[in-house]
Amino acid sequence: MHKKLLLSAVIASLCAATSAHAAITSGQLIAIGSLSGSSAGINKDLSGLTGLLENGVAGNFLGGIGSGLAYAGGNTFIATPDRGPNATAYNALVDDTSSYISRFHTITLDLTANTSGTGLAYNLMPTLTATTLLSSATTLNYGTGAGLGNQIDGTPLGSGAPTLNLTNSTNYFSGRSDNFGTANALGAPNSTSANPSNARFDPEGVRVSNDGKSVFISDEYGPYVNQFDRATGERIKSFALPANLAIAHEFAVGATEQLATQNTSGRVTNKGMEGLAITPDGTTLVGMMQAPLLQDVKNSGNVRIVTIDIATGTTHEYAYHLTTGSGVSEIVAINNHEFLVDERDGSGLGNGDSAVVKQLFKIDLTNATDVTNFSANGTPAAKNALTAAAVQKTLFLDVASKLNANGITSANIPAKIEGVAFGQDIYDNGALFHTLYVANDNDFVPGVAGANQFYVFAVADAGLNFQAQQISAVPVPAAAWLFGTALIGLTGFARKRKTV
Repeated sequence: MHKKLLLSAVIASLCAATSAHAAITSGQLIAIGSLSGSSAGINKDLSGLTGLLENGVAGNFLGGIGSGLAYAGGNTFIATPDRGPNATAYNALVDDTSSYISRFHTITLDLTANTSGTGLAYNLMPTLTATTLLSSATTLNYGTGAGLGNQIDGTPLGSGAPTLNLTNSTNYFSGRSDNFGTANALGAPNSTSANPSNARFDPEGVRVSNDGKSVFISDEYGPYVNQFDRATGERIKSFALPANLAIAHEFAVGATEQLATQNTSGRVTNKGMEGLAITPDGTTLVGMMQAPLLQDVKNSGNVRIVTIDIATGTTHEYAYHLTTGSGVSEIVAINNHEFLVDERDGSGLGNGDSAVVKQLFKIDLTNATDVTNFSANGTPAAKNALTAAAVQKTLFLDVASKLNANGITSANIPAKIEGVAFGQDIYDNGALFHTLYVANDNDFVPGVAGANQFYVFAVADAGLNFQAQQISAVPVPAAAWLFGTALIGLTGFARKRKTV
């Protein structure tokens, strides 16, 4: 027997021997797990950071790790928190953001058959194994803090550059909204939001390269897609995205930025490149905007998909038309041309109401219409034309309905279901299934939005045409990210939740 077939037979035999549950079916919820801390303690990551951010909250606070989720081979995944907790009001002139250093987490998600005879078919044990801080070898633009006194006690806000920059002689990316290098911290027009020298970075989608040595992360501020060294967190490359995705004038206050008459095209504030996929062959990144661009009109429901050839940087754009969700949070590859898109509303746990739309749609970019040069210009005819050019889609998985069916009320379904990734295959009662992991962004407020949750669904192999990404194993020592007690005096940690 072929070695691969023999291994499959052994795995199937073991699963059949140990499972005490009925045969699972495609789309079934098979496991739930949560992550609330690490070996460093409850609500603490493994960055090794000590001290506080601007509003007195710990700089190593663990939260929001479901903003993006990527498979890294075996039982290992990469998870990204976004621009940091900003739910505590302390300075509206920077949208209550802080110099929280952008980062990604390495986690293991151990899935084992549940033989107890009760509960879900499988058990899931999430463990945080490393935290990596994101930096640049070249100089970055930071806000000066001039004129931005703390609105609570009037103390000066100070520079947007993390204090750790001086300690490590490193340029770290951070979530503070004024980190785009203007002398007027109130938000005077600067260069385009796509300037790769801007320090403000709001990580969302994440994927791992096929060689396992780097990660690609998309962002909402630019939008940007940056490639980082997986071991050190240092930026390797910033991809040039189409100019029509960026805004011409940046402001530290999102509402001001969005209402600025100078900005007539580009991404909507806090709704940039929310999702990111990589084709299994490792050649192409597929980014997805969360909401319609300014020029595509908010109520058009047309969201842009951007493909990026990793080797050449060549890009193409395609249209996706929302069904009932208010935006898109993730895209993940099934094969080199088919993808799952996470479409959702902003309702649920963390928003104070009941979730309605948390759905995954299947799309195919084969023969899709390139809309790079398409401009809706706000006219009904143009809007309809873009809608007509949108990719075809079919409902693949209704996440909210599946969670409801397993006793999770709509009020307890996380509002921000954002991270989606395929994991290891399983054999259950002789049948092959792919595991699909879905994670939430709890905005660093577990008391309001619940824990960092991971939901695992089984997806039948039959008829899916699934192609797994082959990622080389790369040793990544956890000690590389631990900086010890020398890291003190970090500034600001705000907790205001971003709008959807």
